[in-house]
Amino acid sequence: MVVDAAVAANLMDFSQPVDVPLMESIVELAGSSTEMRGAAEQLLLQYQEHPQAWQQVDGILSQAQSQSTKYYALQILENVIRFKWGALPVEQREGVRNFLSNFIIRFTLDEALFRKESTFVNKLNIILVQILKHDWPHKWPSFVPDIVAASKTSETLCENTMKILRLLSEEVFDFSRVDLTQAKTKELKSSLNNEFRLIHELCVFVLMNTRKVELVRATLDTLNAYLTWVPLGYIFESNLVELLLQLFPQPAFRNTALQCLSEVGSLVMGPEFNTHFETFYKVFITQLQAVVPPTVNIPDAYDTGTDEQQKFVQNLALFFTGFFKGHLQLFEATPESQSALLMGLDYLVSISYVANIEVFKTCLDYWNYFVPEIYASSCAAVDGPNAFSFSPAQTPPKRKALYSGVLSKLRQLMICRMAKPEEVIIVEDDNGNIVRETMKDNDVLQQYKTMRETLVYLCHLDYEDTEKQMLDKLRTQMSATNWTWGALNTLCWAIGSISGSMQEEQENRFLVTVIRDLLNLCEVTRGKDNKAVIASNIMYVVGQYPKFLRAHWKFLKTVVNKLFEFMHEMHPGVQDMACDTFLKICNKCRRKFVVQQVAEREPFVSELLNNLSDTIHDLQPHQIHTFYEAVGLMIGAESELSKRDDYLVRLMTPPNATWAQILLQARANPDVLRQSEVIKSIQNVLQTNVSLCTSLGHPFIAQFNIIFADMLQVYKLYSELINRTIAEGPQHAARTTFVKYMRSVKKVTLKLIEMFVDKCDDLQLFATQFVPAMMDPILGDYARAMPDARDAEVLCLFAAIINRLKSLMDSDVPAVFEATFEVTLQMITRNFEDYPEHRLQFFALLHAIVNHCFRCMFLMSPPQLKLMIDSIVWAFRHTERNVAETGLNLLTDLLAQFAQSDYATQFHQTYYLQLLQEIFAVMTDSVHKPGFKAHARILHHLFGVVSPAVIKAPLWDVAAKGPSAYASNEAFVREYVTNLLTTSFPNLSVNQVSACVAGMFELKDFGAFKHHLRDFLVQTKQFASQDNAELFAEEVEREVAAQRASEQTRLQGVPGLIPQPAADNDGMADA
Repeated sequence: MVVDAAVAANLMDFSQPVDVPLMESIVELAGSSTEMRGAAEQLLLQYQEHPQAWQQVDGILSQAQSQSTKYYALQILENVIRFKWGALPVEQREGVRNFLSNFIIRFTLDEALFRKESTFVNKLNIILVQILKHDWPHKWPSFVPDIVAASKTSETLCENTMKILRLLSEEVFDFSRVDLTQAKTKELKSSLNNEFRLIHELCVFVLMNTRKVELVRATLDTLNAYLTWVPLGYIFESNLVELLLQLFPQPAFRNTALQCLSEVGSLVMGPEFNTHFETFYKVFITQLQAVVPPTVNIPDAYDTGTDEQQKFVQNLALFFTGFFKGHLQLFEATPESQSALLMGLDYLVSISYVANIEVFKTCLDYWNYFVPEIYASSCAAVDGPNAFSFSPAQTPPKRKALYSGVLSKLRQLMICRMAKPEEVIIVEDDNGNIVRETMKDNDVLQQYKTMRETLVYLCHLDYEDTEKQMLDKLRTQMSATNWTWGALNTLCWAIGSISGSMQEEQENRFLVTVIRDLLNLCEVTRGKDNKAVIASNIMYVVGQYPKFLRAHWKFLKTVVNKLFEFMHEMHPGVQDMACDTFLKICNKCRRKFVVQQVAEREPFVSELLNNLSDTIHDLQPHQIHTFYEAVGLMIGAESELSKRDDYLVRLMTPPNATWAQILLQARANPDVLRQSEVIKSIQNVLQTNVSLCTSLGHPFIAQFNIIFADMLQVYKLYSELINRTIAEGPQHAARTTFVKYMRSVKKVTLKLIEMFVDKCDDLQLFATQFVPAMMDPILGDYARAMPDARDAEVLCLFAAIINRLKSLMDSDVPAVFEATFEVTLQMITRNFEDYPEHRLQFFALLHAIVNHCFRCMFLMSPPQLKLMIDSIVWAFRHTERNVAETGLNLLTDLLAQFAQSDYATQFHQTYYLQLLQEIFAVMTDSVHKPGFKAHARILHHLFGVVSPAVIKAPLWDVAAKGPSAYASNEAFVREYVTNLLTTSFPNLSVNQVSACVAGMFELKDFGAFKHHLRDFLVQTKQFASQDNAELFAEEVEREVAAQRASEQTRLQGVPGLIPQPAADNDGMADA
């Protein structure tokens, strides 16, 4: 078939009934791989967009034979319902409703047809629910009574009704934020609540009167959706729970019934329902013993089970965790209740060993709730009003005693399944080899954090049992026949995780045993992989107990010397972990290394510097950098200036000698600097300086003065070489290895200066001595260089300098602006792809200037200021989220600064309307939804500054309209915004737009203003069919921040919850 003008004319002739066979042919062509496919797709799109197309949908659905054509017709109908429903006359809306209802009924009355076309019927159901969201309850008040009454006439019709009701509940209660305003959502929820009696009666009627498997399952699925929000009286005041418990033992309904029971069990109701919950749980646990006897090994059964059986175990975990969270204490009163409760907890412990990460996470989440609750109640019992510190030892609190068996099992579980901490980088790969980890698994890190926290609480509840279990397992590992990588790993990770949670004396005794045994195990074990695993565990454990190491110098020295041994071990990951652990220990025990200890001839740092070359001989450059950072922490702890400078000189002797030798050779023969090995050496020397500066801080100035001038000379030389190579070379010369090596030297130079300005305490000295020296070699080079030779790090450096020096940079900002502004804009505004780093750093630099040197803006010429505003607009229009965010943040601060300045009127007269229009454009464009919070903040500001107090002259064109054309700027802006939105969104009525604009001016509270904007956006066509989660991002951020603050307070209240390496931030605490 050929899609030509005649075919198109025939299809697009809406004066005649639609030619369904022709349409089916075109739909078939559109899904084919023939050359006519494009023309067919274009014609179908043209037909779909025609305003009368939806009126032919009934004919297409009634006559079409192919599924593709039917789905195409439904797409046309769905678009009309989503975007144009409110504009249709009442009769047409009723006609569509009636046709769709009858069409669905036609499919559901014939069971064979219903099963065959189940996917198509489900699509019809979804479209019907879309209509309900518009018309129910006011324009279709009889919907629920009608559908419930009709359902009692046919089992397949009833099954489909259940699916429609489930979809309706999900749309209203789960997905309403996507495309409903707050008012409409509230109305639908209220209506569904009011109508629930009929829905409840239908569900109970079905469960009591049918044995048809598909119908019962559909009813249970619907109940599961409704049980999350139904009025609580319906749960126990009817026989619903009894019906669910009767269905639970039957394999066909077990999983769906259990899901419903889980929803019921997780409900928290008043004390008058306690007896109902007790009866419910006891019946359930009795039935469960018949389904899964307590003697069954659940982890093994899970491994060999079917998909349904595995899903059952997962649902069982959800049931127990949800039920116990709401009703644990209810079952602690009587021995009979306690027995049922402990049996349920034992089931949950057994499920926790299942080798499925999602099942384990479900259980772990509950244990992380359960154990702290028992700990809190135990503390309350011990520290209660009747507690007396000199009274005889009390019996354990009741809850702690009741759950002692469960708690002991949980300790064993946590030790056996402890997740890998972030510090451990030596892992077993899929082939059973011990290798260095290449990628962090965030899920595992979060799992470790949760397990560590749970184990700390378990340790507080019974130190002796925790210590006994760990030492017993360690003794088992000491036997050559019993030890395994996995068991030793989880044990040592568990030992490291409880640092700080034991009493000091007990912790010291425990650790002496652990470290001694691990060191002995390392000595007697053979095999490189085995030694690497043990070394990894030694390093992890000692890194977690800095407090113990500070208190025991001999252990500290032994451990550090052992780390130096590991630095010569060539197994992948061992050297890295040794250097990382050394850095961690130096951070927490730095003072111990600069004080002369008893029976020592000199401070340890001096001894280390004497043997420096031997210690770092086998390390890679990046490991040497970590080592230097660690030693920098030691030297920084020395308070005596002369000793500190001496240590610094001794530490930097090797890199300074390399640096001096290279410069000496370069003065004799400049071509030396072109050798790749020399370039790498220079880069490593400079990176070593960066690492040392990071940890040493301001005292690094002595070393900085030594290398600063020569470093700038090297920078300038490589800049010229790079420019020449790019200019004379082929098209991609900037990407050659030679140029990349040279640029790495320039980048690390910039990084070192940036690090030093951050650490420098004498900002006046930096501004007068170092900044002028950098202007030509760095800034001048940036301006002169070819675009491909410019480094974004230059922009980053000067942004950092301005952020740190603030007004001290006022005199230098014009030169910075002149060297960077126009040349960078020419690079980044060609398109949205080239020079991504330059984009971000350029706007970061502008942001620094606006925040700290704003007076310099007044020195700009009008063309320069316009160029700047245009660049900000370009930034927040950008499709890359971080660029757009940077532009919006910059604009927010710029507007705030100008609003408070003497130039407010002049600025707003020039740019107010442009910025207003541009912000509306990106806010109503779905690509930029993540920036909604910033868009709302800027609009709130713009509508707030139209008052005469800020803008003292008209914003409209006085020459064209006259000075008295509007009563005020506010009146003008109201009209301007109304016209803008009416033109942009013809699908919205004038009343809708007017109400929106009125709210924008009248709502002064930002929260209310933002909600108002969000409702307006939901009504616009662009946002109606997409996920609007970003519009709610601020609420989510606020909740997260509140949770984080609450979490930090909780962690600080229990010793050990914040690990020692993180808790003890005072590195001098070992003084």
